[in-house]
Amino acid sequence: MRVLVAVIVICWSAAFAHAERRVALVMGADRYESLRPLGNAVNDAFAMRDTLEALGFEVFLETDRDLRRTRRALEDFVHDAEGADVALVFFAGHGVEVGGVNRLLPVDADASSPAALEATSLTLAAVRETVTRVAPVGLVVLDACRDDPFGMASGAAGRGAASLMPAGLPATVTPGLGRMGRSENVLFAFSAAPGETAADGDGDNSPFTAALTKYLGTDGLEIRSVLTLVQQEVYDVTRGSQLPYVESGLPATFFASTTRGALPERERLLLAMAEVTPAIRDEIEKIAAGHDMPLAPLYGAFVSASLNALAPADRGKELAAAAQAFVETRRRLRLLDSGDPRVARLRSQAEASLALGALDEAAGHLDRAIAIDEEARQTVGAVFLERTLSQAASLDARAGIARTALNHAKAIAVLEEAAALHRQVAALEVPDSARRDRNWLLAELGYLNGLVGDTPAALDAYERMRAAVRARIDASPDEPDARRDLWVSHGRIGDVLVAQGDIAGAKEAYEAGHAIIERLAERDPTRTEWQRDLSVSYNKIGDILRAQGDLAGARRSYRASLDIAERLAETNPRNLLWQRDLSVSQLKIGDVRADQGDLVGALQAFEASRRLAETLAAADPGNTAWQRDVMVSNERIGNARRTQGDLAGALKAYEAGLEIAERLAASDPGNAGWQRDLSVSHIQIGDVRNMRGNLAGATEAYRASLAIAERLAEADADNAEWRYRLSFLNERLGFIQKRQGDLEGALAQYQTSLDRMVPIRNRDPTNSDVQEFTSRVLHRVGDARMAQGDLAGAKESYAAGLAIRQRLAASDPSHTGWQRDLIVSHFKIATAGGGDPQRHLRKALDIAEDLEKSGRLASSDAFIPGMLRKRLEALAVAAE
Repeated sequence: MRVLVAVIVICWSAAFAHAERRVALVMGADRYESLRPLGNAVNDAFAMRDTLEALGFEVFLETDRDLRRTRRALEDFVHDAEGADVALVFFAGHGVEVGGVNRLLPVDADASSPAALEATSLTLAAVRETVTRVAPVGLVVLDACRDDPFGMASGAAGRGAASLMPAGLPATVTPGLGRMGRSENVLFAFSAAPGETAADGDGDNSPFTAALTKYLGTDGLEIRSVLTLVQQEVYDVTRGSQLPYVESGLPATFFASTTRGALPERERLLLAMAEVTPAIRDEIEKIAAGHDMPLAPLYGAFVSASLNALAPADRGKELAAAAQAFVETRRRLRLLDSGDPRVARLRSQAEASLALGALDEAAGHLDRAIAIDEEARQTVGAVFLERTLSQAASLDARAGIARTALNHAKAIAVLEEAAALHRQVAALEVPDSARRDRNWLLAELGYLNGLVGDTPAALDAYERMRAAVRARIDASPDEPDARRDLWVSHGRIGDVLVAQGDIAGAKEAYEAGHAIIERLAERDPTRTEWQRDLSVSYNKIGDILRAQGDLAGARRSYRASLDIAERLAETNPRNLLWQRDLSVSQLKIGDVRADQGDLVGALQAFEASRRLAETLAAADPGNTAWQRDVMVSNERIGNARRTQGDLAGALKAYEAGLEIAERLAASDPGNAGWQRDLSVSHIQIGDVRNMRGNLAGATEAYRASLAIAERLAEADADNAEWRYRLSFLNERLGFIQKRQGDLEGALAQYQTSLDRMVPIRNRDPTNSDVQEFTSRVLHRVGDARMAQGDLAGAKESYAAGLAIRQRLAASDPSHTGWQRDLIVSHFKIATAGGGDPQRHLRKALDIAEDLEKSGRLASSDAFIPGMLRKRLEALAVAAE
């Protein structure tokens, strides 16, 4: 507990010993006769004696005293310390609360009954009276809530006597000490919270005393801040199981020293930890426990990345990322070896600082190790190779510390330095393990560049990884893991090319990787990781085939992926990753069904995907990938319901997805993927508002999406997706302006949209999504010109759009969406009076009837065949 006291500065460092007399009675008890003996209490007393004497205290030491000698020690202290300015009493041993009264237990305390315990123990009130008689200012420091004083826990029997109370521990006796309440001129510092017990410690001292002796003399801090450091140090080293407690009635603020230098990083972090709310403490403790790691590194990430303002789920994602980076970095540091004891020592110090949450200090240790290797590697031969690899390994760990602090830019810069060192020795006889380290260092570099939205840099890193893996295979041709790494590099390259709009290039990369992983999976069907890799590979190829309009091929590929995912999930239903694979495969099957006009089947697949995703997200709310899966499933459900004409159901699904997208984007504004998801969610909301006639609401949503897309495009000019998104939003805004009667404004937006699509179409003419969108914008232009009365201009735009749609429909007649687009194109040209209106209407009707007969005509389009027949009949009547 933090308490406020009056600001009357009383210095109590050794430098000011001449100005005031300070006295201390230090007591410790280990050798209990009928209670569980302790191993560290006397050690704690000696440690406190040494610390206090160094601070100028006159110390009176008593160890393993019975009740009579303890009372005598208090009486002697009153006599010997008379006239002191500051009095401190420290007790290490057992302490309990009996009938609401706090009691310290001497070595002869009798636990046979509550009455016997009261008769053979010392009240804390008696200690308080002693310090108030000795000096105007008193400090009572109690490491006296030792765990299980009566030896009742199953693990305690071997260390001490069992309770002598026949019925066990009565309700009136509580291990640990209770609150004292405010005592004038006295500060109480307890080693544990009221009613809680404290650890005796595995080392030479208890956690509480170890922290006290470490921080009591901290320069420039008054006693409240010193005790705050002690509190948070104990909380950290016990991983949240013990938090010291302070009650203060002091009229003064004590300073161990008047020196006002900057506090070390660890101490600054501990003070910041004291300001964290209990709810956030619980979040951090849960994540730390899940990763089997100390608390301080997560608090360091929490403070350095300013995560306080984030929602719990978003904060959990960032903290989980920091925790994973810590675990990976700690593992790397423990595995690193060096022939130079200085480098080894600095790496060990870096690991220790990292565990304490002193991230800058840890980085500093590694920087010094890097400098030592840099100096030594200026020689030639084997030493050069050894030192270069050592330096690269330290840099890799240094990047991990930056990632733990959520500083992606720093991590990227450091990894580039490490990659440059690996490049310098690539032609030498490098061990296979070092070659693999280089490969995954480059993979990490590509991932981080993609995370911050720099796709050219990501592609460059992955291409360097692929080249490095090939060199490793040349050196170790029989190593299957090297071939899997090659599959990974092809897949990462394909992912970036997809983001850049190069579908043909992505397909080439994915297929090259697929051939590799297929051979590995056939080579050993029992290797489940290779089987899963093959499932992922099928999905990636399916995505490309779908983008190119080959729906039948995409569905076959997705089905092959789903078959593998189902087999794996059946072998181990508790494997959450395999359950997620099922969710993703269902989503992709639903996509193809929707493209083919099977909306009922698509909805079934999307809802199955969402159920799986929601189950996974509920099991681990901090897993942002699973949260995003729920968002994507909602997006797909919204799309299907919108196509069915269920706008209310679509809006409900979209809004659920938007809520998740907003949380994720707010948690990491630098994550380009999550910003993209948010932009898409706004578009979907805008579309439904538009269809329901809420033009102002639609415009608001589109402009929110446009602002995000503009930021993304500015940060990554080579990213085709961002340019496509801008073009898409120009089309949407133009449509709204047309509905509002602003035809010139609409045409300007449409033209901007078409202009932005030119480089994307030129880069990849096979991208069916780009071609389909271009045809839609051309039809929007035709609609605006029709509204202006420019029939010739309208027919020209419709004809250009029709030509694109005919090519798409011919490439895949099973694509229902493209068949429907043909109906629209023929109808619009007929309406504009182009060519032979009857011919165009007849073509439109033939397509609509074919869709109707095959059951692929959506319910919302059921009116189309009848409407077309009436138009044809009207033209026939007019012709007569």
